[in-house]
Amino acid sequence: MRGTTIREKLYDYIRFADEKKVKAIYAIVADEIAVKSNPWDDPAFMAELDRRVTEYEQGEKMSTWEEVKAKAKALKK
Repeated sequence: MRGTTIREKLYDYIRFADEKKVKAIYAIVADEIAVKSNPWDDPAFMAELDRRVTEYEQGEKMSTWEEVKAKAKALKK
């Protein structure tokens, strides 16, 4: 089953699940949600953004989103 299908099924299930089940599902993933909920507090994320901004400001060749997708598609072949 594809990831998008799984997400849709989970979303639909959670929307209509009773409170007890929603709390149980949340308890399973709460730690991961807390860690990933605010990337601006992640020093590694901020360092990567700073590195990319510096490269851009120094004139490094950047790719558009369309170019990145085309390269990824070509690599899959």
